[in-house]
Amino acid sequence: MSSVRPARVPTAARKTPPSGPGSLTATQRRLGRDWRLAALFLAPMAVLVGGLVLVPIARSIITSTTERHGQESVFVGADNYLALIGDDQFHTGVVNSFVFTAYAEIFKVVLGLAAALLLHHRRRGRAVLAGLLLVPWVVPTVVTAFSWRALLDPIFGSVNTLLTSTGIGPLLVDLHLVDSWPAGWLSDPELAMPSVILVNVWKGVPFFTVCFLAGLKAIPTDLYEAATIDGASSWQRFANVTLPGLRHVITVTVTLSSIWTFNNFDLVWLLTQGGPGDVTAPYVLVAYSKAILQLQYGAGAAVTLVMLPVIGGLVFVLVRLLRQDSGARLPRARRAARWVGTRWAPTARRALPWVITAVVTGLLFWASPQIFWKAAVVLGVILLVAAAVGRVVSALNSRGGRRSSSVVSGLGSWVALAGLLFFVLGPLYWIAVTAFKSEGQVVMRTDDLWPTPWTMEQFSALFANQPFGRWYLNTILVSAASTAVALVCAALAGYALARLRFRGAQGFTVTVLLTYVMPGALLFIPLYQMLIGARLTDSLWSLVVTYPTFTLPFATWLLVGYFSSIPVELEEAALVDGCTRLQAFGRVVLPLAKPGLLAVALFTLTNAWNEFLFAFVFITKDEYKTLPVGMQSMIAGDVVPQGQLAAASLLVSIPVVIMYALGQRFLTEGLTAGAVKG
Repeated sequence: MSSVRPARVPTAARKTPPSGPGSLTATQRRLGRDWRLAALFLAPMAVLVGGLVLVPIARSIITSTTERHGQESVFVGADNYLALIGDDQFHTGVVNSFVFTAYAEIFKVVLGLAAALLLHHRRRGRAVLAGLLLVPWVVPTVVTAFSWRALLDPIFGSVNTLLTSTGIGPLLVDLHLVDSWPAGWLSDPELAMPSVILVNVWKGVPFFTVCFLAGLKAIPTDLYEAATIDGASSWQRFANVTLPGLRHVITVTVTLSSIWTFNNFDLVWLLTQGGPGDVTAPYVLVAYSKAILQLQYGAGAAVTLVMLPVIGGLVFVLVRLLRQDSGARLPRARRAARWVGTRWAPTARRALPWVITAVVTGLLFWASPQIFWKAAVVLGVILLVAAAVGRVVSALNSRGGRRSSSVVSGLGSWVALAGLLFFVLGPLYWIAVTAFKSEGQVVMRTDDLWPTPWTMEQFSALFANQPFGRWYLNTILVSAASTAVALVCAALAGYALARLRFRGAQGFTVTVLLTYVMPGALLFIPLYQMLIGARLTDSLWSLVVTYPTFTLPFATWLLVGYFSSIPVELEEAALVDGCTRLQAFGRVVLPLAKPGLLAVALFTLTNAWNEFLFAFVFITKDEYKTLPVGMQSMIAGDVVPQGQLAAASLLVSIPVVIMYALGQRFLTEGLTAGAVKG
């Protein structure tokens, strides 16, 4: 290892040219100073990414040119792609994906920014409130879908009951927001898509809140002080300081969330299975239907590959943003305000957001006019209320009523927080109390908000009637194994990309990012074919092998940012004291990176714990099912064991909530130093 040298040589050492065995060889000059160690560290990552992502994508391209005839696959060229031109189901799926993503992102930005601002200005209880708001993002998607399906039930659901008792339901009919009352939220073609969007917003707002909080903490307070001295109002400080300071964070967060939402399968499937009809079926569900249900792998692969340019465009924006941000040497407050088109003229750069907004607005009006004006009314009410409170506070301040303005501002903040917490925690409270009801209370809907008496009947029935214990054990084994693989491989690859000097580092980093945002919809068809060929379907190994496709790239990406935030001088000091690069990595870097490693373990474990699509496609036998798929199989047609599902949801969610409660600090630190910071 005498030829391996530090990534950055101290100044004192650079004064004299290196000589002897430490000098660079011809191979090192061609491949990079640290190419041998980089090859060693990157080998596990390269094997997994190549075998589980790049090879399946290549295989998917080949599969899309074939058509299944009996047991044989026949080459048909571009016929599968040409058939999509006249495929109404595909057209509907594409429009549904666009509508679902656009509306969900708009409301997640508005509500996430509002929640972040409310929490950022709180002096007491901010950590507790942030932890409570994070819960919907933490709980498994199957829990989210079950709770909202029950709450939105037209006859027995608590949403209709609450809106009827408060008089809001009939008012919605008068305003033509719903056609009739009680409303069939998930069964009415006019309301099904808005309802699915609502649930996605409920689950996604916490992620936006955490990211925006991290961004708000990075905005220097002296900018606000200077604006206040110059006489800027609250709105002017928000528009000229807060939004520019958050621009980078908002763009990265929205881009990432758009990729996830556009490729969402599990939430839509668990809520509506694409119904009624096809009004909520995204393109991912169309691909699943063609490939898995109809066994036309070529047609299903063509659906996913046709949509790849859309994902590619979003990935290009994301890569450009992150590369631009990481290469800048400006203060963070100025970097946060930069946009992807820094080389453009200032006028064009300022006009770009408005052009994008106008185009998206026009497309939304064309694609879903019945949803457009309803969303505009809801969004308008939210903004008008916020503007009215801000105007009152500003007016009181201008008249010298500082105490009155403080009271009004505090009261408005508390009312907004109370409404937000009710929206966030209401479904979770319903799950908790339903789990402790007797079957009679669940069926007869007695003691709806408080069980009388509390009973463990549903938990006993759950373990007696379902192989729930087996599902739980399967989930623990698969999650632990995939997390261990991701953590080891990501730590090695993240360190190599952050510290070592070798040719191709930038390209490998971009490849990692590309594989991170690759949709599961693009991979599940070729992976399913590969598992069938290897006879690994209906086994836990099929999940352990495939889960790194979505956990490993993210873990590596986050750790690259975290390793980069560790001062390189500490590592250089260890090298000067006689440590090898491996010893410096193990004794200096890894101990300092414990918060980042814990954040990665938390993310990967949670993603594996909640994963639905791969487990749903690859596993059919009860003894190998994981918790999300097992809970979904408990619903047989219209027979929904609400009490048992509530008990299962509680048992599934508690471990993840506890982990996030204990690791919340590491989560925020990891986002700040890694993914969000770039």
